[in-house]
Amino acid sequence: MPDKHLSTQFDSELNSVSSRVMELGGMVESQIGLAIYALSQFSAEAADQVTEMEHRVNAAEIEIDRELSSIIARRQPTARDLRLLIAISKTTANLERVGDEANKIARMVKSIIESGNARSLPSTDLRVAADLASGLLRKALDAFARLDTAAAVSILKEDDLIDREFDGFVRKLITYMMEDPRTISASLDLLFLAKAIERIGDHAKNIAEFIIYIVKGADVRHTSMEEIESAVQ
Repeated sequence: MPDKHLSTQFDSELNSVSSRVMELGGMVESQIGLAIYALSQFSAEAADQVTEMEHRVNAAEIEIDRELSSIIARRQPTARDLRLLIAISKTTANLERVGDEANKIARMVKSIIESGNARSLPSTDLRVAADLASGLLRKALDAFARLDTAAAVSILKEDDLIDREFDGFVRKLITYMMEDPRTISASLDLLFLAKAIERIGDHAKNIAEFIIYIVKGADVRHTSMEEIESAVQ
């Protein structure tokens, strides 16, 4: 009976911290949504809202990390439970970094608004990549909640789409700069934005890799897609 009681408490603590991670994910998704709106509409108000949310995201990340440290110290989990706690910690860190990227986008949007230089450049092209990155993060959080390895593999494949969008946008910006050197400064601003969007996709990809680590105990970083698909079978 005591073992069962301790197990029940541990499960309750795991469920609690997992719920906190999903709440953090929701906050970060809101940040991204506001950042995308700020970018597409050149809205300083939306950009300010992104920045205002930053302290809430940081505080949530610190609290989750503190709770995880307490669970590990008190419960001394082993095997799959320990993998889950480690992956939750890494997922939390990646979500906080996504918030950082959203905040970078917001700050750069405000800079662009103040300069007035970027409206003639293809900033709307970034919306496609931004929507892909936001959607990928949403899928990663959903897969994490269900520990769905098949969905995780699909997310890893989709990240390539964001990378291709980024590469295509960079080529377009280079063309603009070559044709009109006066656009170089504004083009570099947009390049900064594009890189932040790409990084959001990278963090979603990291979360997908953590799912596979939890379920299969396999570290699939820096491995081929064929090896990853073999690991989850």
